[in-house]
Amino acid sequence: MCEVRRNRFSDEKAFEGRDEGFFSHARVRERSKPACYHTHLLRIARRYVIGGRVQGVGFRYFTQAAAEREGVHGWVRNRPDGSVEASAEGESESIDRFERSIRHGPPGARVEQVEVEHLVPEGRSTGFSIK
Repeated sequence: MCEVRRNRFSDEKAFEGRDEGFFSHARVRERSKPACYHTHLLRIARRYVIGGRVQGVGFRYFTQAAAEREGVHGWVRNRPDGSVEASAEGESESIDRFERSIRHGPPGARVEQVEVEHLVPEGRSTGFSIK
């Protein structure tokens, strides 16, 4: 939870008995702002279908390593059509870094297409598995 901090102009008592130049005659209103924004803690979920030369090159193991490095939960599997499917859930910044990794792929892979579907996060912390 964020704590609320006040800026240095928010307390009228701070100005009593002081000559603060322009602000000495003005009545200062109390203004409070949140001290922090937790946008980086926003949990999101995405499903990826990655096409190209992505089977037989260690793509699933690469994806699992990227997910574990970023603290992302979910799974990855080969599909019969030659693509790879992955489901990932975690903090938004972690998912962004994870997605950059899988768009590049391991040495030997050639990622030609990435389909992204935004899902509702389930909040599970299950680790990341290869199916």
